[in-house]
Amino acid sequence: MLPFKLIYADGYDLNLGNHVFPAVKFKLIREQCLKEGLAAADDFLEPQPAPDEDILRVHTQEWVRKLKTGKLSPWEIMRLEVPYSPQLVRAFWLSAGGSTLAAQRALTDGCAFNLGGGFHHAYPDHGEGFCAIHDVAVAIRRLQAEGALRPALLDSGQAISTALVVDLDVHHGNGTAAIFAGDATVFTLSMHQENNYPYPKPPSDIDVGLADFTSDETYLRLLRDALDQAFRRFEKEAGKRGTPKPGFIFYLAGADPFLEDQLGGLALTKEGLAERDRIVIDAARSRGIPIAVTFAGGYARRVADTVDIHLNTIRSARKIYATTDAHR
Repeated sequence: MLPFKLIYADGYDLNLGNHVFPAVKFKLIREQCLKEGLAAADDFLEPQPAPDEDILRVHTQEWVRKLKTGKLSPWEIMRLEVPYSPQLVRAFWLSAGGSTLAAQRALTDGCAFNLGGGFHHAYPDHGEGFCAIHDVAVAIRRLQAEGALRPALLDSGQAISTALVVDLDVHHGNGTAAIFAGDATVFTLSMHQENNYPYPKPPSDIDVGLADFTSDETYLRLLRDALDQAFRRFEKEAGKRGTPKPGFIFYLAGADPFLEDQLGGLALTKEGLAERDRIVIDAARSRGIPIAVTFAGGYARRVADTVDIHLNTIRSARKIYATTDAHR
């Protein structure tokens, strides 16, 4: 058995038909986990759709109403870039519930995966780029609301960051940056291809815009630098009286920096992406920070490649947590 839980629901399928977004990957990841013995049936938990109360912590009532009643304008559907259906809406609500459950389990177990989720282009009042509901933001706001993730306070009463979002999808996390702009309790890091969707890119706390065709060596060096910078910022904010590290990490482990991705323009190999995962997950584990992982994008010409990249993320985490647990 895995030392952490995998969150999955058959309803994650966005029912997109012949679309560049391979929604079937969620099901294929689960099937391959079981087939190769990477996970057992007991390692999976099935989420419930997020309650509207949680969705409304992030999204406007008007946007939620439009999604639930199918009253999107042609422009809103075009900007969403996926065909509207009630099944699509249920999938987004399920993904938000899944990321919330993954976050709650990570607080208990140290780590958890939502096999769906990572819909980082969703804004409070609209959807973009295949994303209608920002599941990661919903999960963070739920943790904060239930008191599981309390902001630390300086002597001045100023709140400082306790959640860190590490977004390594090939596309900038514009929805994440917009939702948490000006929020001192959530620190955002996006490392992405600069000359790619979206335009414009609202600022994250740390943005690393990569040149086209960036390969493994450069990518991994810049990633280590960005993570070091993020943790130093936490230490600087906290000083001697606050917390020197985030209380929680949400990791968006997009498969689309892969060199054969149809919507990306970077040049990472599978081995480079696996090392990326190891760096991020080990940074959390070595510091004792709970980490929840979502899979975000992935559009390789062969769906099997996208699935394998996501499986490598699980493999990396299994090795890190099994090894560290053995030495505790």
